[in-house]
Amino acid sequence: MDRATEEQSDYAAELKVALAAAEEAGRMLRARFGDTWRIGVKGEDGDVVTELDLAAERIVLGRLREAFPEDRVWSEEAGVLAGAADRTWLVDPLDGSNNVAIGLPTYAVGIGLCVAGAPVLGVVHEPHTGATWHAVRGGGTYGRGGRLGADGEGPVLAAGPVPAAGPAPAAGPAPAAGPAPAAGPLPAVGPVPAAVPVPAAETLPPDVAVPASSPRLVVAWTQGHSVRKDDALAEALRVALERRTRRVLALWAPLLGWSMLARGTIDGFVGYCAEAVDFPPGALLALEAGCEFRTLEGGPFRVGFAGPDTTRCFVAGRPGVLDRLVALTREAVGAAVA
Repeated sequence: MDRATEEQSDYAAELKVALAAAEEAGRMLRARFGDTWRIGVKGEDGDVVTELDLAAERIVLGRLREAFPEDRVWSEEAGVLAGAADRTWLVDPLDGSNNVAIGLPTYAVGIGLCVAGAPVLGVVHEPHTGATWHAVRGGGTYGRGGRLGADGEGPVLAAGPVPAAGPAPAAGPAPAAGPAPAAGPLPAVGPVPAAVPVPAAETLPPDVAVPASSPRLVVAWTQGHSVRKDDALAEALRVALERRTRRVLALWAPLLGWSMLARGTIDGFVGYCAEAVDFPPGALLALEAGCEFRTLEGGPFRVGFAGPDTTRCFVAGRPGVLDRLVALTREAVGAAVA
């Protein structure tokens, strides 16, 4: 038995329960997505909570508490449920509540297990597509197409020969021509403008990794609910990313960003004071798919949920692009504190 198989078997029971819980909650969320339900506001920042959050949470907590009654659980809405401190389940029953509240089908269910503060299992389920991604520490990350790697999943389109053209259809009789319009004077022709060079289009399908040599990167961004709108460092980071990457994804559902990074469909992920509950499950997907993490200034970074939000400021990416992202964030940090 190889190491990856051993790691998977160490948490096989936990993984089975987490997958079943996430997918059951996901089926309920998708079935009720278009319904009418109550929306509430929580916290000083005006974050929302819906009936769907609470219904999905009941499903997940019910399964976890039944299977592992001695474990501690920290859930997005219910808070901390007492149990053994060395094993903590993290539950985000509806990551993307703000999206759902406005009818945007961009949301996920996230479940993770941390042992001694470090993530050992992560599950992310996307109800709208039915896709599920999961990872076990040391055992790799798996999605719809099997095990993922730093180069992502998805079929690469091989260039094949152009198919031979079939016979042209027989031409029908041409319609009778009407009288030609009277010819008027032609407009004056100005000078022909110089041709603008157009870069070659990338033809990669959505689930294939963007090459690390791509001149502009696609990066996901997340920040915690505790970040104020006038936070100078958050603003500096966002501005730097917007100006010097091809696109910044602020999804309001960070777990989806983690699945995209694990698959290789985006290049990196930058977080500022990230939320504790959904961070470890998603980050483990990226770690086990071959991505690496650094602090905003390039130092070592340990994925976990303990400590204040300020300890969860990071840059994550595939090895081929991580240094480029760190150079950008380090410069932004320097400008913000100067």
